[in-house]
Amino acid sequence: MTYRAPVGDIAATMKSVVGLEQAIAGGLYGDLSMDVVDAVLEEAGKFASDRIAPLNKVGDKHGTPFKDGVVTMPPGWKEVYTDWAAAGWNGLMAEADYGGQALPCLINAACLEMWNAASGAFGLGPLLTQGAIEAISAHAAPELRAKYLPKMVSGEWTGTMNLTEPSAGSDLAGMRTKAERAGDGTYRITGSKIYITYGEHDLTDNIIHLVLARLPDAPAGTKGISLFIVPKFLVGDDGSIGGRNDVRCNSIEHKLGVHGSPTCTMVYGDAGGAIGWLVGEENRGLAAMFTMMNNARLAVALQGVSIAERATQQAFAYASDRRQGRAPGYTGEGMGPIILHPDVKRMLMTMRTYTSAARAICYMTASEIDRAHLGRTEAEKKAGNLRASLLTPIAKAFSTDIGNEVASLGVQVHGGMGFVEETGAAQHMRDARIYAIYEGTNGIQAIDLVTRKLPLEGGEVAKAEITRMRAVAAEVAKVNAPGFGRTSERLVAAIDSLERATDHLLAALKSNPADALAGATPYGRLFGLALGGTALAEKGLAVLGDDPHQHVAAARFFAENLVPAASGLELAVTGGGDGINEINVQLAG
Repeated sequence: MTYRAPVGDIAATMKSVVGLEQAIAGGLYGDLSMDVVDAVLEEAGKFASDRIAPLNKVGDKHGTPFKDGVVTMPPGWKEVYTDWAAAGWNGLMAEADYGGQALPCLINAACLEMWNAASGAFGLGPLLTQGAIEAISAHAAPELRAKYLPKMVSGEWTGTMNLTEPSAGSDLAGMRTKAERAGDGTYRITGSKIYITYGEHDLTDNIIHLVLARLPDAPAGTKGISLFIVPKFLVGDDGSIGGRNDVRCNSIEHKLGVHGSPTCTMVYGDAGGAIGWLVGEENRGLAAMFTMMNNARLAVALQGVSIAERATQQAFAYASDRRQGRAPGYTGEGMGPIILHPDVKRMLMTMRTYTSAARAICYMTASEIDRAHLGRTEAEKKAGNLRASLLTPIAKAFSTDIGNEVASLGVQVHGGMGFVEETGAAQHMRDARIYAIYEGTNGIQAIDLVTRKLPLEGGEVAKAEITRMRAVAAEVAKVNAPGFGRTSERLVAAIDSLERATDHLLAALKSNPADALAGATPYGRLFGLALGGTALAEKGLAVLGDDPHQHVAAARFFAENLVPAASGLELAVTGGGDGINEINVQLAG
């Protein structure tokens, strides 16, 4: 089974959870209309379903062969990418001055989900390019923006992010790549980077690398890192492509999944140094790179949603066709479809509701990023930035964790056929595994949430989120619709657990930071469960006139079957720290 973009559920999430219609009516998005939004989603869904989705299995089987410094992309990819770029999809969020459409992050987020659900390996290239565009737009000098952005926005050139080195990993303080001033305003870059997504390929004429490196007189640690534009081919002032720069792909990784995406080891300076141009200020490169990384973290969260959506669609289709046994109440001839068995229903609804909950959290995050940039007052912009900051690590960790879990359940629904490659369920599970690892592992996201985001405004940003969730649970109780079952009761219990865990961590950050760190990962999951549960309840509240409705049923299932895990997560946050922090002595013994 191939992928069909869930345009209806995407639009419903934007309207009922994110409040897109109200934001448009209030003027946040200028002259944007729902008609335009619906048209963009519909066309993006068609391209994803009809053009990109058929590439998914091809990319997995063909991979990206590397020979004589050249990466050959899978059959059909260049043609589809060229048509995708020509249709303007790469420039949805980019500034109009450089050929972009200046559409909101929220709309781009929905499109990113669809590109990556159709083929995660295909979607990775544009994902990195968009992040590079944002970093150059925000931090590079005007002449660099004018030289590189038009063709990056059009998709004629792609972009990369070069952070990781073999000796440093996620600890950028140990970076060894060097930059030397050349005396003419340029720099010479020497060193190597690993895990560079789309570092080499044959889709476009040029690749624009954003590279972190250290100057000879730079301060130690992360405060001494600078960011440079290092193109594969040098670019003239008129935008024309010149000679080859001193940068090359040395090898590609042989990976568990996303085989259609080339993951490269890059080498700079075989012949004296790759020519680079400084982005922003010397020794301030990390701030510029974080612009790109924050963009990428939401995008990777959407990859978690996308793989979960694709695995769910396939599992539902298989369970509807596969006939085995006789479920309770089945009165048909012979064996019935397995979708009627209670345990299969449980698995399928777990997949569907986790996916919908993660989608809602990601779209909330995108909406707040829009508010941070487009707010009509400084207070509104600040509020949007604070909420986006809180939600980003939750979105990234929760969505990519459920991407792994849902893909695994998809294999389980298929039974033995899920374990063989023929059905494609195994590919989803293989592809999903990286999402919880790159762009900051989910453990790093948990640390970021607890040590940096939770203390924002003295904890008031998180507490405001808890208050908002309580209002949703109260509204569910107020309408008292039978279809909701015990949704409100379960949500209130989860929110209570979240509030107690929040108070515990805020206190632990001051008195016992090790205890706070020990509880960080279960806290992130607890927050995601409560947030996702209230989001699904909001979708259900929006369709009460159509009761019984799938959104009401989804909210009830999530609240009654998945949200109860919140109480156990609370115990892990508030009482599990000693067992973790004291275990070192036991291991040593």
